[in-house]
Amino acid sequence: MERLPGAAGLVAAVLAASCCLLPLALITTGIAGAGLMMTMMRFEWLTLPLGVFGLVGAYACYFREQRRCDSAGCKLVGERGTRILLGVATAVVGMALLLKLFPSLTAAMLQGL
Repeated sequence: MERLPGAAGLVAAVLAASCCLLPLALITTGIAGAGLMMTMMRFEWLTLPLGVFGLVGAYACYFREQRRCDSAGCKLVGERGTRILLGVATAVVGMALLLKLFPSLTAAMLQGL
């Protein structure tokens, strides 16, 4: 049960990245063409909300477990790894939301690189 928040955060990051970030990375590296991006963008209505809800659930599990351990006087197993996974998942979901909600801003940022 202690590793559930980290695992949920990792799944949320993968779900959110699958609509925008993963295809963009594959296109940038030359592994795939623009057709992949168009294919994956059709499913953003499903993957992006699942990623956000998964991240919220991961944080809820983490804080619930942390509160339980504080009251029981125990120590969370793998707390550092869980925090790292939650941080990475938050960054990935945040970038996916940034790409979706502010496309002109992200286009300007990418052109500036």
